[in-house]
Amino acid sequence: MLFPKKVKYRRFQRARRKRDTMRNASRGATLNFGTCGVKTLSAARIRSNQIEAARRVIARTLGKEGRVWIRIFPDRPWTQKAAETGMGKGKGDPQGFEVQVFPGHVLFEVSGVSVPVAREAMAKAGRKLPVRVKFVTRSDV
Repeated sequence: MLFPKKVKYRRFQRARRKRDTMRNASRGATLNFGTCGVKTLSAARIRSNQIEAARRVIARTLGKEGRVWIRIFPDRPWTQKAAETGMGKGKGDPQGFEVQVFPGHVLFEVSGVSVPVAREAMAKAGRKLPVRVKFVTRSDV
C-alpha cells in the first residue's frame, strides 16, 4: 500500500467543507501520461487500501500488456479512537493514510491496450472506490 516515508505532523485536521461548495479540481484534471483514464465525479477521501485494490484489479484486467499510472498519493493520516472508548481524552491514534480528491481529478491512467479493455479495467476499478467515476480518453479531455 502507498504511504509517505515521513510526515511533518502525526495527526491532521479534518478540513471540513460543505458538499455544495466543493470546488472542481484544478490540478490533475487532464490526462498526462496514458491514453485512457478514470476521472472523479464527486468529492471523497480515498484510503490507501482502496487505491491498492483498484490498482490490483486494473493490473489483473490489463495483463502483461499495458501500463498503469496512479495519479493520486495518500499523504494525509486518518485517525480512529479505540472501540468502546468514552468521549474526550484526546484524538485517536493514526490508522492509515488517505487523499482528498475533488470532482474532475484523474485517478488512474492506462496506455498500451485497446479502449474496450481499458474501459472494462476502469469500470472494475471504479467499483473499488468510494467515489463516482467516469471513463475518459484523450479525445474527451
